[in-house]
Amino acid sequence: MAMTRRQRGVAFRRAQYALLFVIIVVVALTANWPQIGRAFFDLDVAAAQFPDVITVALKNTIVFTALGFALGLVLGLVLALMRLSSVAPYRWFARAYIEFFRGLPALLIFLAVGIGIPTAFPGVLLPRNASIMVSLGIVSAAYMAETIRAGIQAVPAGQVEAARSLGMSQGRAMVTIVIPQAFRIILPPLANELIMLTKDSSLAFLLGSTPLQQELAQFSRQALLEARGLTPIVVAGLCYLVITIPLSILQQRLEKKYGAGVPGGAK
Repeated sequence: MAMTRRQRGVAFRRAQYALLFVIIVVVALTANWPQIGRAFFDLDVAAAQFPDVITVALKNTIVFTALGFALGLVLGLVLALMRLSSVAPYRWFARAYIEFFRGLPALLIFLAVGIGIPTAFPGVLLPRNASIMVSLGIVSAAYMAETIRAGIQAVPAGQVEAARSLGMSQGRAMVTIVIPQAFRIILPPLANELIMLTKDSSLAFLLGSTPLQQELAQFSRQALLEARGLTPIVVAGLCYLVITIPLSILQQRLEKKYGAGVPGGAK
């Protein structure tokens, strides 16, 4: 007797649960748990990472992310306004910038800033934090520009028309009416961009560093050379989660409060 659609759905779910149970049993029986414990969860090695992993690596990661996000947000807003400009060269430049930098890996941008600027402008040597801010800002601006542009376009045209009818100029209406409403719409995707920047900050090692300038990824790599096992990576991963999980929760709450936002800056 043929099964109904509901019965087939129940049977399929049961098969999935059974497969998951088999996988868990196989992993539990075949894994070398003592070796895993020594390699990944050595408490003595983990304790040796503190307090430097917090006071140096985690702090630097947060600082680098904040610097890159601040520059990216400002530059992204300028690019978004250029994309919407009635002046054709502005639109062409903004579109070329966005397509170019969204198509390049962040790693190449770090190398270009760290090596290219001193090469192109002899005698010009940016401070390390400035180089990191520029590198992260250049990349994030390309994504945030499209998100901001989509947010601006999502504001009802009637808002601008009402402001103009009250005697506001186009520029004043944009600054006081449109942009504040647009940012309310795009808060969730901007929070997601902040999470992405947190992970991209791991590329700061390409610009060189002293022990006091290391972010989480470089700190854990250095610790691997001095410690047995992979526990430093676990510690660094947990520190990243200390940053990203609250941001993810914030993003979800913003989506519930303001809606899902716009997908214009999705990577």
